[in-house]
Amino acid sequence: MPKISAGTLGEHRAQTVDRIFDAVARLSRDRGIDTISMTQVATAAEVTRTALYNYFPDKAALLLAFTERVTAYFIESFERGLPKNADATTRLRAFVRLQLRGLIAHPHPSAAEVTAALGPEAYEALAAHVAPMQRILAGILAEGVESGEFRRTDIDATARSILAVVGAERLPLIADATTIRKSERNVTAFVLAAVAASR
Repeated sequence: MPKISAGTLGEHRAQTVDRIFDAVARLSRDRGIDTISMTQVATAAEVTRTALYNYFPDKAALLLAFTERVTAYFIESFERGLPKNADATTRLRAFVRLQLRGLIAHPHPSAAEVTAALGPEAYEALAAHVAPMQRILAGILAEGVESGEFRRTDIDATARSILAVVGAERLPLIADATTIRKSERNVTAFVLAAVAASR
């Protein structure tokens, strides 16, 4: 039986899950998510394989739970950091900035990587986890269309495209092949040019 250092069993479980997720984040910085094994995660988290399987019965469950944690972090960041009364352009800039900074703060595999690693059956479950971010972005785009800042488009399709453009910066940022300032400048310019209304 592992030693419980926390005050309660619940706190111990929460701390263990945090260590497991931190291990997944560290491992996914250096290698493709499809090459990460449960044994490697257990070793990096300093828990036994048996303990890891007690929390997550398989790799699919682990990665989906990890993705849900990252999504919750993003949503919390948006609620704190998105200007409430600003125009849609300002809010879209903030959305891109928070997304890019979140990629560094919480490194995580892309949706395509997770889907490729787990198979197509995981796609729907994964999509449900990232849907809140897409809804926030779609809301900003709808505000911009209504105010005349953005041109009329298929909002859901545009939101997916913007998230894909942001996600493309994940590996260059993690690998230090670009800087957060450069990524923010380039992605914001590209996105705003794509959605701007004709003047």
